[in-house]
Amino acid sequence: MTPTNDGDGAQATTRTPEAPETPKAPEGNAEYGRKAFKRSRSHFADRVTADARDGWPVEAGRYRLVVSRACPWAHRSVISRRLLGLEGAVSLAITDPIQDDRSWRFTLDPDDRDPVLGIRYLSEAYDARETGYPGGVSVPAIVDVPTGQLVTNDFQQITLDFATEWTALHRPGAPDLYPEPLRDEIDKVVDGVYRDVNNGVYRAGFATGQAEYEAAAEGVFRRLDEVARRLADRRYLVGDTLTEADIRLFTTLVRFDTVYHGHFKCNLWKLAENPVLWAYARDLYQTPGFGDTTDFDHIKRHYYQVHTGINPTGIVPLGPELSGWLTPHHREKLGGRPFGAGSPPGPVPAGEEVPATGRPPLP
Repeated sequence: MTPTNDGDGAQATTRTPEAPETPKAPEGNAEYGRKAFKRSRSHFADRVTADARDGWPVEAGRYRLVVSRACPWAHRSVISRRLLGLEGAVSLAITDPIQDDRSWRFTLDPDDRDPVLGIRYLSEAYDARETGYPGGVSVPAIVDVPTGQLVTNDFQQITLDFATEWTALHRPGAPDLYPEPLRDEIDKVVDGVYRDVNNGVYRAGFATGQAEYEAAAEGVFRRLDEVARRLADRRYLVGDTLTEADIRLFTTLVRFDTVYHGHFKCNLWKLAENPVLWAYARDLYQTPGFGDTTDFDHIKRHYYQVHTGINPTGIVPLGPELSGWLTPHHREKLGGRPFGAGSPPGPVPAGEEVPATGRPPLP
């Protein structure tokens, strides 16, 4: 197995077409922390759109969203799908948080096969699209169910298209996560967050030298300080409702103390030590669509057991203690309407609930 340098929570692995069919024990990724970090672009960037401009029309029941609950980039798509009520339109496949040499595997399902796609590894959908594709196999991925082919692994675009191209299939009361009047501001905010926070924690965690690490880690906290100032007197990042910007920041914040603070050495301070960001993150966590899609068990096991280049023992720490996520945040005093003129999503669909092992204990 040759690791690609995507460096995301859903790390991609390059595998050869002749890789054996029988699964091997997880090998982790010993290369992270040993070579310079550079995030790869999505190779398959087709879009599923209302006008089918790339040949993929929006169509209920046609596509399957493949995710790892461990991955912050995939987590974005799960949150967006739930907030918009697309659960009935796009089915969900959840992979094992640990990969082996054939990439993301469906060992959480009966017979170790995805029950809809009938495959054991996500790499099979990639190979169905492009025979002998040598690149990384990453999540989130949208797969065309009739053909079994990968449609896209463009994690940046998937949620934007859910918000803007899938509107005919949104639930009644769905929020506008990418409102047109605010798009320039959202884009500006998420650009800085992506560069310095979402991606910055990986540049710090996979740094190969002291100067490289310090520059990345300082950038993380500099941007977090700026975001905290922005959120001191407003409930959400842009406007007075939830938007794409909040989704993108949340998936890093919810992993911060659990893995980035220790595993990635982003330890100038913990999220729980920043009053504004800790309250903001708890507010989102307690909002339907955010906490009910967060699996701390998958997050911890993936990062600590897969990144053997920076955690060679594979030991998964016991902490941090999670009950604080359910404590009062008092952010409602700032006003704001989470869903605008709409309403929260209903209960999590059967079979998609986060297991008790991945949730904070109830008070």
